[in-house]
Amino acid sequence: MSAVAETRTLELLRRYEEKTPGSRALAERARQILPNGVTHVGRYLEPYSLYVSHAAGSHKWDVDGNEYIDYFGGHGALILGHCYPAVLEAVASQIGLGAHYGASHELEVRWAEQICSMIPSAQKLRFTVTGTEATHLAMRVARAFTGKRRVVRFAGHFHGWHDHVSFPMGGAPGIVPGITDDTTIVAPNDLEAVERALEAGDVALVMIEPTGATFGQIPTRGETLRALRELTSAYGTLLMFDEVIAGFRCSRGGAQGFYGVTPDLTSLAKIIAGGYPGAALAGRADVLSVLDYRRNDGKIQAPLVPHQGTYNAGPVSAAAGLATLKVLNETDAIARANHVAAGLRDGMNEVLRRKNLGWCVYGEFSDFHIYMGGDVTPGRPEEIYEAKVPWSRLKGATPAEQIHQLRVALLCEGVDIVGWPGGITSAVHTDEDVQRTVAAFAAAVEL
Repeated sequence: MSAVAETRTLELLRRYEEKTPGSRALAERARQILPNGVTHVGRYLEPYSLYVSHAAGSHKWDVDGNEYIDYFGGHGALILGHCYPAVLEAVASQIGLGAHYGASHELEVRWAEQICSMIPSAQKLRFTVTGTEATHLAMRVARAFTGKRRVVRFAGHFHGWHDHVSFPMGGAPGIVPGITDDTTIVAPNDLEAVERALEAGDVALVMIEPTGATFGQIPTRGETLRALRELTSAYGTLLMFDEVIAGFRCSRGGAQGFYGVTPDLTSLAKIIAGGYPGAALAGRADVLSVLDYRRNDGKIQAPLVPHQGTYNAGPVSAAAGLATLKVLNETDAIARANHVAAGLRDGMNEVLRRKNLGWCVYGEFSDFHIYMGGDVTPGRPEEIYEAKVPWSRLKGATPAEQIHQLRVALLCEGVDIVGWPGGITSAVHTDEDVQRTVAAFAAAVEL
């Protein structure tokens, strides 16, 4: 690091620490009892994480009273922003009636009906609590239904943190080695590799984030999805879209509705529960029938795939989810979120062109991804979609130190982004938010 760069970094850290003494104090306490002082790997930040006291709309406030434009969005769950009135009203009404019945209730039926009316593949569904649980259940269901063992997935695509999907090529510490044996990982969008895996036989499921890894950080296009649908159908293999993020962001019908490609199974989470704990595995009725109790010779038999879950379809989550989905189904909220993201991408790319910095900001829906590689024409995201940047450089190649420095610089300017780096917009972000964010970005990239 040059002397000038080191001086700028020290000045940045000084500004951040002066602005956030309350966060620093809480971080010091947290490190004594929490690994790295955080409760989610994505919340880790150097020199320490921001501690938030409250939020409303598109903004949040830290424990020192500083205000930030929020692009974390509850890790993508809050397409209507924080404390949306209709969601608050639904939750407040339900809390007084009970948080956990240990029984079926009307709200879960209405919630499921709403989802099935919007998502093309959702003939039936089973609620879970997290997207990780939904993808785990999908793998069990696919294997039980097809009688096959293998799963094909794409490098860089995220399907939760259970052992079957959280490892890279060759496995990882803490993962039982044998679990990796029945999974084939292929390069993103490599249809020839998928077909070779299908030709080898015994493939129960092909799973993909339909917009590409991390909601389009490594983009996938509609023609790839259509080809996957044809391939899996030809080989008798189930196709799953992991729409934990994409669900209800690309369109009312998710990515599958936007692209016109219907998978056999779909995992949903985040927006589905309006910011509260909730997820689901949806799909073909015949496939999900492996979850059904059966009768044989007059006797009740257990499902082929038993599925438990203490908090499945909790009534508070059901109330929040139903209220959120009704707003998305009946208004232009999705289009508004997409519009804001497009304005951000345009404004930030103009900053990069003006400063002649070899980065670009790209995305397609209510997202923005900041590519910091230094090897693209300044502010020209088209080069990402033209595959002029190797996919391996789009995710995980930027040094963590560089990302943390950008995030801290933006926090100093009143903007909180995700560590992709990038962020997710909501329907309640405003044009003023966009202007302030672009100005903050211009100041941040000087560092």
